[in-house]
Amino acid sequence: MTSEAPLGARSGAAATTSPASARVEPLPPAERTLAAMLRRGAERHGDRPLLTFGDATWSHRGLLRLVAARAQGLRAAGVAPGDRVALMLSNRIELLEAFLACGWLGAAAVPINTAAMGPQIGYLLKDSGARLLAIEGGFAERLASAGLGETAVETIWVVDESAAGEGRADAMRFEGIACGAWPPLPAQGATADPVPAAEPPILPSDTLAILYTSGTTGPAKGVLCPHAQYHWWGVHSAEILGVGAGDVLCTTLPLFHINALNTFAQASLAGARVVFEPRFSASAFWATMRSRKATVVYLLGAMVPILLAQPPSAAEREHHVRIGLGPGVPASAAAAFRERSGVPLLEGYGSTETNFVIASAPDRSRPGCMGWLRPGFEACVVDAHDVALPPGEAGELLLRAAEPFAFASGYFGKPEATVAAWRNLWFHTGDRVVREADGAFRFVDRLKDAIRRRGENISSYDVEQVLQSHPAVAAVAVYPVRSELAEDEVMAAVVAREGGAIDPAELVAFCRTRLPYFAIPRYVELVADLPRTENGKVQKFRLRERGVTPAAWDRQAGAEGGR
Repeated sequence: MTSEAPLGARSGAAATTSPASARVEPLPPAERTLAAMLRRGAERHGDRPLLTFGDATWSHRGLLRLVAARAQGLRAAGVAPGDRVALMLSNRIELLEAFLACGWLGAAAVPINTAAMGPQIGYLLKDSGARLLAIEGGFAERLASAGLGETAVETIWVVDESAAGEGRADAMRFEGIACGAWPPLPAQGATADPVPAAEPPILPSDTLAILYTSGTTGPAKGVLCPHAQYHWWGVHSAEILGVGAGDVLCTTLPLFHINALNTFAQASLAGARVVFEPRFSASAFWATMRSRKATVVYLLGAMVPILLAQPPSAAEREHHVRIGLGPGVPASAAAAFRERSGVPLLEGYGSTETNFVIASAPDRSRPGCMGWLRPGFEACVVDAHDVALPPGEAGELLLRAAEPFAFASGYFGKPEATVAAWRNLWFHTGDRVVREADGAFRFVDRLKDAIRRRGENISSYDVEQVLQSHPAVAAVAVYPVRSELAEDEVMAAVVAREGGAIDPAELVAFCRTRLPYFAIPRYVELVADLPRTENGKVQKFRLRERGVTPAAWDRQAGAEGGR
C-alpha cells in the first residue's frame, strides 16, 4: 500500500461547530461529480489531513494523487468509462481507493457485502455485469460456489497483506479469468502534477456506484447512484450534523453501505477528517473515539442498546464527541445514551434510492419522530391509490428532489421495477409514516416485505429460497419479529415434506454456508401449514401478528448461540 507518512491525531478540544454555524456550499450544477469534489478539496485544503485508516493518514491533495494513480491502474487492466468494478473488501484503504478511482475514471463501483456467500456473490456479479472483481483474500474461497463462468468477470485482484496473500492469488484458477494480487500503483514521477487533471467527460448524471439493496419480493436490485446524488448526500449530511473543517468524523460502519461512503463525502466537502475503523466493538467504542479525538459519530438503531448494555464507565464521558447520527434509535435509548455520554443523537430518514431528506436537529427534535423535511425535497403521504392523506393519517411516504440527479436514477437492468418505484413522478418508499400537523414525520412500519437486523436489510425472499432448497422443507415463510434490541429478528415458519422430519438446529446449520450470518433465522417454528388467501398467497401479516410462540425454536437459547 502506498500512502503518505501518518500525520498524527488532531490535537485540541472538541470542535464546536453546529448546524447553525457550519455551511457546506454545494458545487455548481455541472461540477457535482466525485472528481470535482476531490479537486476542490485538494485546492482548498491541500495538505490538511482528510482520511485515516489504521495508522496511515492521507491529506486532501495526497488522496487525490492516490486516486488518480489507481484510476490509471484500472485503465491499464482494461476498465473503461461505464464499466462496472465489483469490490468485496472490508473497511480498508483499498476499498475506498478503488471506489474513488472508479468515480475518477467514469466507471461504476459495485460494493459487495462481505457477509455474502457464493450464491449471492455470483448473482451480484452476473446482475451487475462487473468486468473486474477486487476481493479480500479471506473471502476468495467463496468464489468456488459463485458460478463465475456465468458472469462477465475477466480479472480478479486479490487484496491480502499476509505473507501467503500473493500465493493465494496465484493459486486461484478460473477458466478465462486472469487472477492476481492487488497490483502496486503505477509510478508517479517526481514532477507529477500535485492536483491531477480529471478524467473527462464525466457528468453529474453518470453512475458513480451500483449499490444493491435487498429484494423484498424478488432478487436484490442494484440502485444506480449518480455522482450528483453522492454530492448531495455529503452536502445534506454535513449540514445536518454541522460538520466543519475542525471536525473528526469516525465511523465503524461498513464501507459497502451508503452510510459510511457518505461519511467520506461529508469530510471531503467540509474540509474535515474522517477515520474508518475496521468494525464496531461495544467494549472498545469509547476508547476508540477518544483515541481518534472523534467529534462526530455514526450509529444505527441496534448499536445504541448494545452500547447501553455495557457497564457504565468514565470512558463514556472522556471523549471529544459533540454529536452523533442515530437513525432508528428508540427514543428511550437515545435519551439514556445522552444521559450517560452527553452526546445527542439526531434522527432522520434516507434510503439508498433517495438522500438525507428528513432530519431532526439538536434544538428541534421530538421523541418518536424522524424530523422535518429538508430544503430541496418534497414529501407526500398517500393511500394505496397515491391520493394524498391529511396530517395525522398513516400512509406510504412518497419523495422527490428539486435538484437534478439528487436521487438514484433507477434500478440497474430492471426498467419495470424502476417505473413501479418512481410512478406518478414520485419515489415510493414502501414505508408507512404519519405527517404531524407541524410537518414532523413519524415512522410507523414498513410496507415492504423486508427485515432489518444488525443494521442490514434482509430479503425474506433470499432466506426463503435457501430454506426451500433444503430437501426436508415443503414450504416456508420468513418474516420479522421484534427483538430486545429494538430491531427485527428473522423468524421462519416451516412446513415439512410429507413423511419427513425437520431438526431446526440442522436447518440453521444448513443456512450457515448459504446465507450471510445476519440473515440466518433466529427463530424456527414447525407448522402444519401456512396461513393463505383464497388464491394461495401466504398471509405473512398473520404470522407477524402471532410473533414468537412457545413452540418456536430459538437458536440463541440453544448450544449454537446467536450473533
